[in-house]
Amino acid sequence: MKDVLIDARTLAGWLAEGRNIVVLDARGRLQDAEAGRALWREGHVPGALHADMDRELSAPPSAAGGRHPLPSHARFAEQLRAWGITPRCDVVVYDDMGGALAAARAWWMLVWAGHPAVHVLDGGWPAWREGGYPVESVSPEPNPSDWQPTFDDDLIATTEDVARGDAVLLDARPGERFRGEHEPIDPAAGHIPGARNIPAGSLVDARARFLSPDELAQALPQDEAAISYCGSGVSACQIILACAVLGRPLPRLYPGSWSAWNSDPSRPVATGA
Repeated sequence: MKDVLIDARTLAGWLAEGRNIVVLDARGRLQDAEAGRALWREGHVPGALHADMDRELSAPPSAAGGRHPLPSHARFAEQLRAWGITPRCDVVVYDDMGGALAAARAWWMLVWAGHPAVHVLDGGWPAWREGGYPVESVSPEPNPSDWQPTFDDDLIATTEDVARGDAVLLDARPGERFRGEHEPIDPAAGHIPGARNIPAGSLVDARARFLSPDELAQALPQDEAAISYCGSGVSACQIILACAVLGRPLPRLYPGSWSAWNSDPSRPVATGA
């Protein structure tokens, strides 16, 4: 996974040289389904297409799948073709939340689909704006592709995998939600027993840029049999992305995450640190 993170200057250079590239704007707000599309319409990286969490990066919510289940292979493959993505192009994804909201999720989904060259814009939209790079508000018209992705479902952990207890569980939610002190969304507060808390936001600095490799290495355990989860399988991808930056084996994603785990009141819940 070469150049998992790229900076705004690199992206600007790729666009200027006419590199074969698809840019996805994954900005969004979980509390407002229309906010991401509105932000994209106001202005985006030239040529960027919008990747909406609810419309394109998730299936409809369900008790078993949680709030943001993965779409089916067929549905996501169709979306990738609609965006004009093929294995012969580079794909760059960005958001405005340091990757923790949706860019990491979109990156992971493209890796899941077998794309060989997916990158996340380090610092996201704020970094692009701070660099003074061009912004446009027109809606691009992609040329649909004929790509037939091959999905790697070994990257996914099921509820049964989590319940077995033989993998290290990494919880990407903020500490207060992990400890059960505050739960604004799900019925039960706390975490899956045995999980370690690595908040997604702790992996980036105050400017939403990823920490240095040395700092990431200190923050992340080296266990190969790890599973990453969060509230609904979105910010959990930030941990997986950080492992990719370090060149480490990728933890599996538990897509349903806490929203699926605590949909069954018989499953155990832990609180505290």
